Amino acid sequence: MSAPRVLIAEPLSRTGLAVLSKEGLSADVRTDLSREALLAAIGDYDALVVRSATQVDRELLTAGKKLRVVGRAGVGLDNVDVKAATERGVLVVNAPSGNVVSAAEHAIALLLALLRKIPEAQASLKAGEWKRTKFVGTELQGKTVGLVGLGQVGTRVAARLRPWQVTLLAFDPYVTPERTAELGVTPVSLDELLAKSDIVSLHAPGGSETKHLIGERQLAAMKEGAILVNCARGPLVDEAALVNALDSGHLAGAALDVFSVEPPKDFSLMKHPKVLCTPHLGASTVEAQDRVAVETVEMLAEALKGSPFVAAVNLPFPSGGDPHAALPWMRLAETVGVFVGQAMPEAPKQLTVTLAGIPEAIRKACVVAAVKGVVSTFAEGVNIVNAVSLAKLNGISVSDSVREDAGGYASLVTVVAGDRSASGTLFGDGPGRIVALDGLSLEFSPEGTLLVIANRDVPGVVGRIGTLLGSRGVNISDLALARGRDGRAAAVVRIDRPDGAIGQDLVRAVSTLEGIDSARLVTLG
Repeated sequence: MSAPRVLIAEPLSRTGLAVLSKEGLSADVRTDLSREALLAAIGDYDALVVRSATQVDRELLTAGKKLRVVGRAGVGLDNVDVKAATERGVLVVNAPSGNVVSAAEHAIALLLALLRKIPEAQASLKAGEWKRTKFVGTELQGKTVGLVGLGQVGTRVAARLRPWQVTLLAFDPYVTPERTAELGVTPVSLDELLAKSDIVSLHAPGGSETKHLIGERQLAAMKEGAILVNCARGPLVDEAALVNALDSGHLAGAALDVFSVEPPKDFSLMKHPKVLCTPHLGASTVEAQDRVAVETVEMLAEALKGSPFVAAVNLPFPSGGDPHAALPWMRLAETVGVFVGQAMPEAPKQLTVTLAGIPEAIRKACVVAAVKGVVSTFAEGVNIVNAVSLAKLNGISVSDSVREDAGGYASLVTVVAGDRSASGTLFGDGPGRIVALDGLSLEFSPEGTLLVIANRDVPGVVGRIGTLLGSRGVNISDLALARGRDGRAAAVVRIDRPDGAIGQDLVRAVSTLEGIDSARLVTLG
């Protein structure tokens, strides 16, 4: 099998490329592709690595017929359609911590440069002028700094500002009071932060929910003579409203590294005399580029190897689990799901996964694996990324539950779809086994070609099954039987599969036998 092919569509550090080579991946660096050329080329690749310029939208993902992973060498995902990637079963990985130090340092560097008027002073001096009194600055010490967002960058900005003897306020609805206390930050509402802060520094994520988080009303609510710093995402700020606030003198200045459109088509904001700006340099350090590249390609390589616990942003269960503990249970849950799905005549409307005795850390992974097993029998291209999404698209309602009673076993995975159900468990380090079918106790190894039979508990059924199979030259290699108190019974018959001997005609023949209610053919690896 040839090595997976990786397309590097934007510049990546040599350190990152070296990691790809070490992992045995074939990487093509093609950073000069036009949009049309990228759409034409992407179909040949298993993985794509981008930074912020390439738009990984639904059109590109659809063109990437072989795509399994998209690596975003950076933190933000504004340019990646994560929903479309999930629907297509494409993992999206990024580098959530690779450039946070550089971004935090850049925010503080811009703030200090703005306060001390360093760019203007340098330009004047380089022009041959000596005008010391023209560039009187402002101290940071003693000021109130409001941080909008306490993620990885915001927390590092807070840590670096504390020694400057400033008062730190923060607005972040997702951070607990205990965490803000650890950071030495006072949590407040956004309105209170704007009203009290001499400096407002933005560290919130991008997206539709935060677009124009700082708009006309918020800018008007800021203190007279305050400063705005934005090294997070351009769309957080209504740029037209910001220009008005600067023109009116309500704000003393703004330090900006990001903009609503990059590269900008209109440079009027950047040319404003009260604006200090840089062209999105927050992550542009040698160290950050190396960390981001290595972090991204390491996760990309793990994803291409099939690891289910890579830290992907669209993985439907928590990353970082112990694969040695989780994988056996995930394999069992998927197998039980496949068994139930194949044992049904059509896709179910309702699917329930019930777990008993399964460690909490791996429960969600087991549920997703079971859903993948069921849905894969009715839809193509199903994997752990898109299984739940595809279930919903196919009209299957998914639910899960946890129960205390494992029915006499240490642990149990039960999948119920429509009127069919099966339960499986693991015995020590051995292979998993199915131990219940449609509520009836029986035990068999879920492998090979199986005839799954529902019958009435009357004499002669097993004999008639054996006679029919023998007449067709089909050998029985294993047989599991179950009977209930209500007259129901079930049989799972493992059969050898000589070429041409087994098909739906055989299943139909078994179904017509006296005492048989239904028969289904299930094939498990």
